[in-house]
Amino acid sequence: MHALYNLAVGPLAWLAFALFILGSAYRLMTMRALAFKKDGAFVAYISWPHALKSLAHWITPFGALGWRENPGITVVTFIFHICLFLVPLFLMGHIALFDTFHGWSWPALPDAVADTLSMAVVAACLYFLWRRIAVPEVRFITRTHDWLVLALVGATFLTGVLAYHRIGDNLLVTTLHILCGEAMLVAIPFTRLSHMLFGFFSRGYIASEFGSVRHAKDW
Repeated sequence: MHALYNLAVGPLAWLAFALFILGSAYRLMTMRALAFKKDGAFVAYISWPHALKSLAHWITPFGALGWRENPGITVVTFIFHICLFLVPLFLMGHIALFDTFHGWSWPALPDAVADTLSMAVVAACLYFLWRRIAVPEVRFITRTHDWLVLALVGATFLTGVLAYHRIGDNLLVTTLHILCGEAMLVAIPFTRLSHMLFGFFSRGYIASEFGSVRHAKDW
């Protein structure tokens, strides 16, 4: 198990980051090429003012009509995404690993805060799981890869919580946590998690069309 742990924090970590960076660059370039091929006219009406104004409303809780119509999912979605961003970047354990192996360091969240945020992600995953099962229109569009992505995110944070509280074999749980995190990083460019790459562009595209062509708001 020590050998697997060393592999996970060493070569596999570099491989995961490389696949994430290269995969993200590839997906962005191919999506750009596809956009120009299928709808090159969008360049004529792309509008940064409309795009930025729309983005500001959509990243603000209840700033858009869609958020106001679904308050429950809005609250959970914002909590989920905020925690999903903060914990991996500002967890003391993650920063310590980077400092040990690469000499990089930056301020960290208090452990208790990071632990609470991690539990919030796990709870949000359970909520999304329930919603995919219980809400007919969501269940209808759910596919196998949706379950896999949800399970991967949930497993990454759950194993992190278990490792922090030393529940179970700590080396095993920690190794599983690292492997799940690396798998999630690799999955970002190639699964529904890719909306973290494309979301800003698609929002800008829609906002520009609504604002410049239809003269209407998209929020």
